Amino acid sequence: MRIVILDDYQNVALDMANWSMIRETATVEVLTEHIDDADDLVDRLQHAQIVVAMRERTRLSASVIDRLPELELIVTTGMSNAAIDIEHAKNRGVIVCGTGGYVSPTSELTVGLILGVARSLVWESQAVASGGWQTQVGIELRGKTLGLVGLGRIGSEVAQVALALGMNVVAWSQNLDADVAASRGVRAVSKEELFTTSDVVSIHLVLSERSRSIVSRPEFELMKTDAILVNTSRGPIVDTDALVKALESERIGGAGLDVFDDEPLDASHPLRRLACEHPRVVLTPHIGYVTDGLYRQFYEEIVEDIVAWLDNRVVRVLS
Repeated sequence: MRIVILDDYQNVALDMANWSMIRETATVEVLTEHIDDADDLVDRLQHAQIVVAMRERTRLSASVIDRLPELELIVTTGMSNAAIDIEHAKNRGVIVCGTGGYVSPTSELTVGLILGVARSLVWESQAVASGGWQTQVGIELRGKTLGLVGLGRIGSEVAQVALALGMNVVAWSQNLDADVAASRGVRAVSKEELFTTSDVVSIHLVLSERSRSIVSRPEFELMKTDAILVNTSRGPIVDTDALVKALESERIGGAGLDVFDDEPLDASHPLRRLACEHPRVVLTPHIGYVTDGLYRQFYEEIVEDIVAWLDNRVVRVLS
């Protein structure tokens, strides 16, 4: 039996769990590079009965699945993965399983990006490393307003840290309950008020057709000229072209981004240039969930799923 682990960028998958039982009966191959081309992907996955996917790094479309006749099981980290055509897999008789997880690593990174942009941390670090010293004047967060676009699990955790820092926190989403927001110390506002009054806007929505490009040119035009946008959710929630123009024209003050329309981010993407030129543009490579503890849970439960499948027991099947 052949098992292929996709997108193990740090080459740590086999160290994060005990694969010994599986490796007695199967070969386990780790792919550390991202494979974007569908033909190349199919080539690398030929004769694999099991494919392990990390989040939404690689698209397993209907056409890719159809070209893998020996595929029987896909295991993904988390209990959802928009990059897998789950319905088509089921129709083909391919089981798709997932794992548990938790959100605190992404909440923590969100706060880190807010602080990193407000204090130009990357810029100042590079200045010191190259022999320089103070180059920027930072922005204080105490007394400022954080606007959360979405108040789910991650947004709620970010709100608690912001409140501890002395920020005022407001939130908006299409179905936000004002009483629920108030119970978390957050004031529910209209979308227009959030973008008009917030010093920091942080995105915490699930990507859907309803949320795609929900932050675009009209929202940037409402924002304060020194306001910061942070996105650790999904890239397409923000209109990237509009964001680039807003940063280039100094319509907004900065951005901290962990997610992008296409990942890995193209080497020539204008956001990379802006990160080199703008002291308040900080980019991270979708590392919100990339922590030792969460990776260990992911891979340990991946092993559990594979062992259960081998024993004709299936757990954590995605619907």
